[in-house]
Amino acid sequence: MSSRFVRLTLTTLALAATLLPGAGLAKTPAGGRPVQKDIYGFEVLSIKGNKVPLSSYKGKVLLVVNTASRCGFTPQYEGLEALYQKYRAQGFEVLAFPANDFLSQEPGTDEEIEEFCSTRFGTKFPLFSKIHVKGGKIAPLYSWLTKDSAFPGDVEWNFTKFLIGPDGKVVARFPSKVKPLAPEITGQIETLLASRAAR
Repeated sequence: MSSRFVRLTLTTLALAATLLPGAGLAKTPAGGRPVQKDIYGFEVLSIKGNKVPLSSYKGKVLLVVNTASRCGFTPQYEGLEALYQKYRAQGFEVLAFPANDFLSQEPGTDEEIEEFCSTRFGTKFPLFSKIHVKGGKIAPLYSWLTKDSAFPGDVEWNFTKFLIGPDGKVVARFPSKVKPLAPEITGQIETLLASRAAR
C-alpha cells in the first residue's frame, strides 16, 4: 500500500468525520465561541480574592444576584440573607456579585463591600469580588447569563436575580423590584429543592 494512498485515505476519513452529526464534542456558533451549557464551567473570585470554581456548587439550587451598596434596592440584602437562612440546609445558596455598572452605586473596594454587608445586614451568604455585569468588560459568567442562558437579555439594574436549578441551568429570572422573599421566588426555590431531594 503506497504512502500516497494512506494519506488520501486518512484525509477522506478526517473530512467525513467533520460532516457526521455529533462528530464534534461541542457545537460552536458562527463567532467561534463555544457555548457553555451550564454555570459549572465558570471560575470566579471570592470577595477575599480566592478562586472559586462554580462546579463546587454542583447539585445545589442557586440564586445569582448583582448587588450594590448605594441603591434603592440595597435593603434587599436583608431579604437575601433571610432567604439563605431559610433554605440553605436544604441545598440552597445565594451568590452575590457586587457591580458598579449602574450610576456608580457600588464604588467601594471588595474590603469595603464585605464590611458593609456584614455590619449593616449581617450577611453570611457568599460574596464575590466586584465585577461588570454589562458592557465591554462584562464578566464571562454574566456574558453567559445574559446571552446564552434560557433567559437572555441585558441586566437592567442592580439586584437582578437568576435562579439556577440543580443541573446548573437558569430556570427563572427576576427583575430588581421582585423582592427575595416574594412568593414567585420562594415557590420556585421550594419546587426545585423538592425535586432535588427526590433524586
